[in-house]
Parts: sequence; C-alpha cells; structure tokens
Amino acid sequence: MDFQAGILQDGSPMESLEKQLICPICLEMFSKPVVILPCQHNLCRKCANDVFQAANPYWQSRGSLISGGRFRCPSCRHEVLLDRHGVYGLQRNLLVENIIDIYKQECSSRPLKKGEHPMCKEHEDERINIYCVTCEVPTCSMCKVFGAHKDCEVAPLQTIFQGQKTELNNCISMLVAGNDRIQTIISQLEDSCQSTEENSEAAKRELCARFDALAALLEEKKSELLQRISQEQGEKTAFIQSLICQYKEQLEKSSRLVETAIQAAEETGGAAFLMNAKQLIKTIVEASKGGRLEKIEQGYESMDAFSVSLDHLTDAVRALDFDPEEDEEYFDGEEEEVEEDTAPERTVMASQ
Repeated sequence: MDFQAGILQDGSPMESLEKQLICPICLEMFSKPVVILPCQHNLCRKCANDVFQAANPYWQSRGSLISGGRFRCPSCRHEVLLDRHGVYGLQRNLLVENIIDIYKQECSSRPLKKGEHPMCKEHEDERINIYCVTCEVPTCSMCKVFGAHKDCEVAPLQTIFQGQKTELNNCISMLVAGNDRIQTIISQLEDSCQSTEENSEAAKRELCARFDALAALLEEKKSELLQRISQEQGEKTAFIQSLICQYKEQLEKSSRLVETAIQAAEETGGAAFLMNAKQLIKTIVEASKGGRLEKIEQGYESMDAFSVSLDHLTDAVRALDFDPEEDEEYFDGEEEEVEEDTAPERTVMASQ
C-alpha cells in the first residue's frame, strides 16, 4: 500500500499508471472484467471477445458445437489457444481490476485542474464542450454563439465522441482480423517454403539414387566385357605360346641334326662316310618334309571384335532431362502411348 500511495502522490506517476491501464483494443482504460492472456498481456474481456469473434466467425457461443478457437494478442502477436469456453475460459486479472478501482477513486477525489481539459484557442477561459458537425472540429459554446461556428450545425461532444469511438473500435477490430488473416497467409507461405525445401531434398536423393544405380549397372557391364576380353586374350596367348614351344622343339631337333650332318661331312674316309651317309640323308629329307607346324592366321592378334560403340549412350545421357509436367508426344518411328494417370512426380528419363 505504501508503494501505491507513493505512485498516487503527484500527477506524473498517475499519467504513467493510466498509460499502463489502457486496453490496446479500445484504447480506453480497462473495463472489468479484465482477462490476462498466456503472454501476460491484459485485455478487456469484451475486447478480447470481439477479437476472438473476428478471428473465429463460426464460433458463436459457449454452447457451440465447435470446440475452441484461436486469436493473436494485439500487443505481441502471440497466438492464444482457447477451449470451448472461448474468452470466458481466460483467467481474470484481479490485481489489475483492483488497481483500476484505486486509480478511479483517486481521480474522483482530485480537484479538476484547468489544464486537464482542452480549452478553446479563441476563448481561453472556455472549455471545448461541443462538436461542429459542419466543420468537423470540436469547439466551445462561445464559438457557436458569437464565433466562427455561429452558423454551423453542432452536436453534443459526448455523442460524437461515442460515435467516433465506436467507429475507431470497429476499425481496430477489422485491422486485428486482417492481421490475423495476414499471419495465417504468412504461416501458409512458411509451410509451403518448408515443404518446397523438403520436396527438393527428396528429389535430389531420388536423382542421386537413380544415377548411382545407372553407374553401378555401367560398372557391372564394364567388368563383364573386360572379363570376356581377358578370356579371349588368355586363349590366344596360350595357343601362341604352345606354337612357340613346338617350334623351339623342332629347332632343337634340327640343330642336332645339323651338327650330326656336319660331323659326317667332315669324315675323310670314304667307307666310313658311306656307311652312315645314306641313312643320314634320308633322315634329313624326312625331317624337312614332316617338320611343317601349324601357323597363326594373319590378324590373329587383333582384338577389334571387342570394340564397343557408346555413341548412342553418350547422346542419350546428354539428352537426359526431367519429365515435362504436361503430356507430350514422342516419336521414334511410331507414336508411343503415354498413360493419362501418370503421377506428376518428376523422374529422370533417357531419350531413345
């Protein structure tokens, strides 16, 4: 209580306190009951209900079949979730209501100062107490009787005040409802952005998987073809090596026969020479006739039969692109039929 009395001793703290007791919806001092939001901001229950109704037009009453709703705090834009009781399920801020009562009691006990009410500029001692409807400005009674507004239509200040206050409150409600709709659109756009990122990552993973599978298939095919080349290489080299061995054996036999013939030719005695010469000549003739071995054909070492043309695959890879979203006609000698219920998912295709 000492703290409250210290606040109420002079005008400046009172003005600061009054600013803290202004509802952000109606721009007036809170009217009881005052409800406190989960974000710790306060609203008149009536103003909170107006904002709630604007944000939830299909929610009619506490007896409605619709369970709860939501709206955003006009001060911090925090989303407030309500159950089926609506704003009547919000907790009342009794502390703020007590402060309002104390403030009003203090204000009623204070004498009215001259500077607290707007005064007429033309008649400094006259308070502004009427409204000129013609000029749309507040003025004083003296201006109506003797001054610039004597021929104008006037109305009670309180009547115009209440009318424009109500109009301003309606405008505020429209703005708050519009802000809620904008926030909803922003949330939808944020969700769309997140979905786009997630879908893009999924498409990237799928694309990588397809290319990895294609690379694995190419690697498998390459290993198969290399194995066939190696097999052919082994068979040909083995055959050639066997021929080399045969020719080496024949060469060795021929060399030994040459040595024997040379030794016989060096024999000086006629009888001794003739004893072996005939058989030796016969052996040489037979060796020369029957020593013909198998030969390889011309071009036997060539591996041109194992050449692979990849030009068509290269062109197909270069032509890879995403499927168009709309059905298109493709021609490859004849028209291909495209199923109408094909999913719109983007996939990688190779042009034939």
